[in-house]
Amino acid sequence: MSTASPSMDSPNHDTSKTTPSLVKEPAAPRSRAKKVLPALLGLALVGGGARWLVSRGHESTDDAQVEGRIANVSPRISGQVAKVLVNDNQRVKAGEVLVELDATDLEAKLEVARADVQSAEAQASNAQAQLSLTEVNAGATLRQARGGVVQASSGISSSKAALNQAQADVVAAEARFKLADADLSRVKTLKAEGAVTQADLDARESAYDQSKAALDVARAKLASTEAGVQGSSGGLETAQGRLAAAETGPVQVTAAQAAVKLADAKLKQAQAALHLAELAVSYTKVRAPVDGVVSRRTVELGQMVGPERPLMAVVPQDDVWVVANFKEDQVGEMKEGQPVDVTVDAFSGHSFKGHVDSLAGASGARFALLPPDNASGNFVKVVQRIPVLIRFDGDAQGLALKPGMSAIVTVDTRSN
Repeated sequence: MSTASPSMDSPNHDTSKTTPSLVKEPAAPRSRAKKVLPALLGLALVGGGARWLVSRGHESTDDAQVEGRIANVSPRISGQVAKVLVNDNQRVKAGEVLVELDATDLEAKLEVARADVQSAEAQASNAQAQLSLTEVNAGATLRQARGGVVQASSGISSSKAALNQAQADVVAAEARFKLADADLSRVKTLKAEGAVTQADLDARESAYDQSKAALDVARAKLASTEAGVQGSSGGLETAQGRLAAAETGPVQVTAAQAAVKLADAKLKQAQAALHLAELAVSYTKVRAPVDGVVSRRTVELGQMVGPERPLMAVVPQDDVWVVANFKEDQVGEMKEGQPVDVTVDAFSGHSFKGHVDSLAGASGARFALLPPDNASGNFVKVVQRIPVLIRFDGDAQGLALKPGMSAIVTVDTRSN
């Protein structure tokens, strides 16, 4: 009974030795953890401080992309495509022909316009000649009419003088006739009494006959002179009428000048129509507006096209920039001219230098199709983005930067 159990005497089962060893084993890891955690915390603080010092005065964003001009190419006129001279992604020069339209109808219209111009030129030349002729004839006709009036007036004066003379001649002839008649009556009386001879009677009868004939001639001449006076009066009226017609010469000249202006206007109209026809023919050749690369080509041979639909786009490769959308709390210290570092995803090993060109006048949300209206409904504050335009400082133009490439932008706001 006094014999002890082998298990109790065995050294492998000594509780005094085994129990303390189980309690003291975790002490080493805990002490190491107490040393590592402060070290990691200090390293994090140092790293964070270093990062803060390095990033202090710098604002960065990855919400940025390369931008550039895109020139949409559309025809100026409607027509059928006759030739397509370029392919997608082909480089072209400004003014290079990209597409040709069928110009058959337009060339026919051009010939018609040329014929109209020739006709209008002939009409203008004829109107100018008529103006010159009217100006010359108007002056000459007026002078002739005035001379005719003077001549007719002189004729009337001459006729009146002749009339007065004819009337005097009639009076003189009547006096001689009366004298001859009285002499004949006395001689007849004396002959009946036998106081005169037959020869005296014959002489008186002859004188009577002569005076009577002279009276008839004078009266006839008076009648003719009176008719001449009336004719001269009619000639004066005619001359005055011609003068009145000739005095309308300035009006005729004015009308001829108006005809010249009308012909010139028609000529200019025809020339304008010709110019439009020439432009229409030239528009059948669709040319590149700028140097660049052909993109998004949709035109095909035989297709009907019009100004309302672009045929392709030409993207210039020598004028690119970056638009970076910074948060509104990042742009407070940004100013024009501040230096910028730009990293483009396509050229991750290359950093481009640039500068802030300008800041947008409003946030991007203001230009949305449906801008948010915080006055309606529940308000939830959203940090807005302000577009910032960044220009490269020259070294980026030689690389194949293309609009739409993603970029990372860092602005040094410490610089003024």
